Amino acid sequence: MKQNFTVRQGALDGVEAFLGVAQHRSFRRAAAELGVTPSAISQAVRALEARVGAALFIRTTRSVGLTEAGERFFARARPAFEELVAASGAARELGQRPAGLLRLTVPRSVVPILLEPLIASFCQAYPEIEVELAATEELVDLAAGGFDAGIRMGQFITPDMIAVRLTKPLPLIVVGSPAYLDRAGRPEHPDDLRAHACLRLRRSNGALASWMLTDNGRSIEIAVSGPFIAYDFPTMLGAAIEGVGLAQVPAPLATGAIAAGKLVRVLEQFSQMTPGVFLYYPSHRQIMPKLRAFIDHVKSRSAGSS
Repeated sequence: MKQNFTVRQGALDGVEAFLGVAQHRSFRRAAAELGVTPSAISQAVRALEARVGAALFIRTTRSVGLTEAGERFFARARPAFEELVAASGAARELGQRPAGLLRLTVPRSVVPILLEPLIASFCQAYPEIEVELAATEELVDLAAGGFDAGIRMGQFITPDMIAVRLTKPLPLIVVGSPAYLDRAGRPEHPDDLRAHACLRLRRSNGALASWMLTDNGRSIEIAVSGPFIAYDFPTMLGAAIEGVGLAQVPAPLATGAIAAGKLVRVLEQFSQMTPGVFLYYPSHRQIMPKLRAFIDHVKSRSAGSS
């Protein structure tokens, strides 16, 4: 049988007053400590006794003592109440200074090119904040997943989120390995892609992503085909380096491989720009100091690199 552990409304009313009286053995001293009148303390204790269903104090004109029920209540209520006070203090502290665990959901592709240098400098600047990155291509529900914020390309962020820019707009570029281009030839126009092995990306919703290009200022969408499907850009890029086919990826992801001669950029004049990468979080959520510190750090780094 399922038990109901819900605390009744008002169940904690009068507990602080009871503990004060039990500690000082005086209604007057408890009232002075809590900054209320003795009659207010007496009324709170009587209401608590009525809810408990037992007398908690033995009162005389000269002294106040605990009944057996009061002793048992005091023995268990005091440590529990102190823990509640400590918990409130801990939560209040996190609400006043940058500290605690900052959980972010991010795509794998942005970790090496963006987050590693950013996180390193942030951790040095805020040693009391622990950063946890959950690398996934899925568009995670931040609240349900217990995340403070997420990082995604701008086109995938819903309008009800507040977005903070992490990068400038980025081009989506088409790349292939020298070995693949020697074997299959170099495409000169988007129509040529129909004769090429094009690596594809499966979105978290199960759909295969089309390739997006621009022709004479007009955005075009091409349903390419090829021998390989990946669930993230780094995997797709690795397949392109191995000569499996052409890949379309955000430009920063391929910079290192292009510089090393492992990949060659093609169809440059047809590249389409994307909004870039953003940090996002719910607009209705109160921003904790740890997240505010990260946002400010992101903005300062972005300003310094612009």
